Amino acid sequence: MNIIKHLRRKNGINQSDLASAIGVSLRTIQLYEKRDANIPIKNLTKIAQYFNTTIAELYMHEVNESTTGYAKQKVVSADGTMAYALPDGKYLVMAPVLLSGFQDKFLQDLEVGDILKSGFLIDYFDEGGYLAFEIIGNAMNDGSIQSIPNGSLVLGKRIHEDMLLKSGANELVGQTLVLVCTTRIICKRFTGYNEITQAIVCNSLNDSPEYKDFEVPLTDIRSIYLVVKRQL
Repeated sequence: MNIIKHLRRKNGINQSDLASAIGVSLRTIQLYEKRDANIPIKNLTKIAQYFNTTIAELYMHEVNESTTGYAKQKVVSADGTMAYALPDGKYLVMAPVLLSGFQDKFLQDLEVGDILKSGFLIDYFDEGGYLAFEIIGNAMNDGSIQSIPNGSLVLGKRIHEDMLLKSGANELVGQTLVLVCTTRIICKRFTGYNEITQAIVCNSLNDSPEYKDFEVPLTDIRSIYLVVKRQL
């Protein structure tokens, strides 16, 4: 049974009351319970808070209810990210989420801390570092299928800066990166490396005048994450 439906019935809550509590329509709750719609992180957070649980527990209930044996196929990476091998060859990755309100503190000590985790379905998992970021602003939102609207979550896999400097960097041209810089965290599309200025060249999907192409010096970059999944 869908975890939202299970918790709602267990607590004697009808669909209309739940919809009102989290600020969505009755139809939206019905779609969530039928698994016919993805749940945005802001609504998933509200649902978890409403039922006094965590997002991770919501996901894990779904995993355990869907099939037996997932727990035996759990992989834990060095950074604490958990991945569960699914029967169809995909992985359910439970990665730490760096919400916008925690980003300033993260930049100070580079420690995620004991915060929530969120689940992403991906095709391939290895033991590289994973971190999910809440994206603020619409620089990467052009209305296309690649868009990352304001408030979206993206799952980033940490990569070494050398990947952007060598000839193999051509394979990353056009890919979306999250750059953890000394004073900010930005999400941009990688377009190349400027050897003269020793900077990563980036652009935004949004072609509005305020979102101009720019360069980020390597000396300003602490870590780089390749976006492997979006959660809108």
